[in-house]
Amino acid sequence: MNQDIIHVYFMPGMAASPKIFEYIELPKSQFESHYLEWMIPIDSESLSNYALRLSKKIEHENCVLIGVSFGGVLVQEISKHISVKKLIIVSSVKSISELPKKMLIAKMTKAYKLIPVKLVSNIDLLGKYVFGNNISKRFELYKKYLSVNDSRYLNWAIENMICWNQEEIIPNIIHIHGDKDPVFPISSIKSCITVTNGTHIMILNKFKWFNENLPKLILG
Repeated sequence: MNQDIIHVYFMPGMAASPKIFEYIELPKSQFESHYLEWMIPIDSESLSNYALRLSKKIEHENCVLIGVSFGGVLVQEISKHISVKKLIIVSSVKSISELPKKMLIAKMTKAYKLIPVKLVSNIDLLGKYVFGNNISKRFELYKKYLSVNDSRYLNWAIENMICWNQEEIIPNIIHIHGDKDPVFPISSIKSCITVTNGTHIMILNKFKWFNENLPKLILG
């Protein structure tokens, strides 16, 4: 049996820090975890070029990429530049056909350009769905897990999420999705491993499911 360590790179969601993976534990006898972080984009940088730039921080060949939400979109773009062993996305989408209608409308009307940066910098656009209605609890989650509030990054990230133009689904991608995800409703998702009662932040509150199943999915 091959005892080589498998290197797993984790990419957090939009504006989030790698702390969102703090409860994910893979057996150290088989895996070594690495954490990618968001960079500030260069002016008018394409998502593909951004992915290429971030791929330079990946130091191991044939690694596993795991991305959450917009980070799931990004790891798909990274996989077009490097060879990967497994590509896994969580609470994300595989193509434009899985984007919710409100995002498609925002794309057509360019309404995303009207989103005030102040609102976006608080991540309230997604936070009211992601963290629930308890304001104090939401603030604590923001403070702990969100690390990027640079307006250049936020404008770039929102535009590249809404205007992502991938039509073909990458072969053999593994998609893990919650059936209670309000950001990317499962009704629009074509094929995935469904986590019962999983929300958009299930990487945090369903970590036991991931700790039990990720090793099997990677090795399978």
